Amino acid sequence: MKLVGGLVLLMVLVSKIGTAGEVDPAKIEAIFADLKSNTAPGGAVLVLKDGRPVFSRGYGVTDLQTLGKIDAQTNFRLASVSKQFTAMAVMLLVHDGKLRYDERLTDIFPDFPAYGRAIKIRHLLNHTSGLQDYEDLMSADNGASPEKVPQIKDAGVLALLKQQTTTKFVPGTKWEYSNSGYAVLAMVVEKVSGQGFGQFLQDRIFGPLKMQNTIAYERGKNEVPHRAYGHTRKEAGWRETDQSPTSAVLGDGGIYSSLDDLAKWDEALQHHKLLSEVEMRPALTPAMLPAGGGAGFRDKAAEYGFGWFLDSYKGHARMWHFGETVGFRTAIQRFVNDKLTIIVLCNREDVSAQALSLKVANLYLPR
Repeated sequence: MKLVGGLVLLMVLVSKIGTAGEVDPAKIEAIFADLKSNTAPGGAVLVLKDGRPVFSRGYGVTDLQTLGKIDAQTNFRLASVSKQFTAMAVMLLVHDGKLRYDERLTDIFPDFPAYGRAIKIRHLLNHTSGLQDYEDLMSADNGASPEKVPQIKDAGVLALLKQQTTTKFVPGTKWEYSNSGYAVLAMVVEKVSGQGFGQFLQDRIFGPLKMQNTIAYERGKNEVPHRAYGHTRKEAGWRETDQSPTSAVLGDGGIYSSLDDLAKWDEALQHHKLLSEVEMRPALTPAMLPAGGGAGFRDKAAEYGFGWFLDSYKGHARMWHFGETVGFRTAIQRFVNDKLTIIVLCNREDVSAQALSLKVANLYLPR
């Protein structure tokens, strides 16, 4: 009789353990309630648990003209979430033996100024290069308001940096988030591979992973399928604000993708489809700084690898990133040990995709 009772108790415990990761979909829906609309921009959310989708929803419309419904195939501008793909492109060239992390900028571009001798590929990847911000150089170079400045591309960023004579700090001694570094990395990929950056991404990442609708958008050269346009809320209502002077730079934020394709990306990371676990380790190792390096980001210590923030959340190890650009807010949270990934993509800038994704995470992570 005791054995039967123990068996019943064991079955109850197993049952509770088996359902521990389940979340009432209504609780997630409540987090995104403000994005529900038939006439306003919104967003999309995907939750992957144990390698499978457990929640996927679209809210709002892709644009104000067609009022198309946002769904799992809708492509959003990823903004800085793009950086993980740029980093992967560089890592694939290292895998090929065509590039080294300790190679110097002047090794790749012999005509780069002398200050590039101190900048290694590793510094560009983990934001310790000290490069000048190209957005600031654009304003200084053109003497015009940002909205009147022509769109700059990755090659233009490299050209601006070649006009400089020094970095903000000695490379490798401090951490400072750098869009300039990732624009330069896109040009490194082009120089070393002999291909356009977007084509390299297609051939080595998007194509092999069957991310069929993910592209590095180049106006006049390709088109974004199932495209969501960025928007800003104004007093008179919503206004499309899809492009800015920096929107044509690919390496730091020019990739478009969808929930469906990013699920394939997450699977590739989980199962090491592009690089081995050993080859991925540098990307998941925080930048090492000397004492007093002051690696600060938004009032907290920054732990950054190659294209990923690496700080934990409520004791749960994670690799994550967010993106913010005109009209778009994006976030990806990967809690590897918990086998939990949350992706939020929004085509409006009055929300925080990062905050929304963490609210969802709070529903799944053990307390």
